[in-house]
Amino acid sequence: MRRQFNALLTVLMILLFTLPAYAGVPMNTVQANVNKVLDVLRDPKLKGESAKEIKKKKLRAIYEQMFNDVELGKRTLARNWNSLTVPQRQEFVILFRQVLEKAYIDRILAYTNEKIVYERESMVSGTQAEIQTKIVTSSKEIPITYKVILKDGSWKVYDVIVENVSLVLNYRTQFSDILAKNKPEQLLEILRKKVKGQ
Repeated sequence: MRRQFNALLTVLMILLFTLPAYAGVPMNTVQANVNKVLDVLRDPKLKGESAKEIKKKKLRAIYEQMFNDVELGKRTLARNWNSLTVPQRQEFVILFRQVLEKAYIDRILAYTNEKIVYERESMVSGTQAEIQTKIVTSSKEIPITYKVILKDGSWKVYDVIVENVSLVLNYRTQFSDILAKNKPEQLLEILRKKVKGQ
């Protein structure tokens, strides 16, 4: 009996040390973050125009927990990432996040209690997964896939695909066109102007 118990304990120890140390199931992590966003959007104390800035501040904090900005930036620039200096990369990551906020914050704030369905989780590798979800409105279903990566012990989003359109690929095309004719500093200047609303 003792020998069987020791054998079982050995097998369990081997499994524990050979399996990746996940910070939680990828789908659960995405769902928890999306639920935090929904809590902010549904908060009755944050209704009306006067609460808009408070909502944005809360959503920014959730974004920081949910997204891997560096991974998003690297994949968006692809091979062009290597042509930026370290300070340029750091600035690009910050500017890109601000550009995304300006582009999408009003759509997020316009959420009106549509239903979100979490369909399935597909492990791409030990450190990458795709979470398929959909938003169900009264007239249609909008498929959304979150691509997540495990880094530093937590699962974070590095791409979002809405109705088969990838955020990363969409911006990669735009930035590649700019960098085909300009130096990285020109790209940063274009992003600075976008952030300022020029």
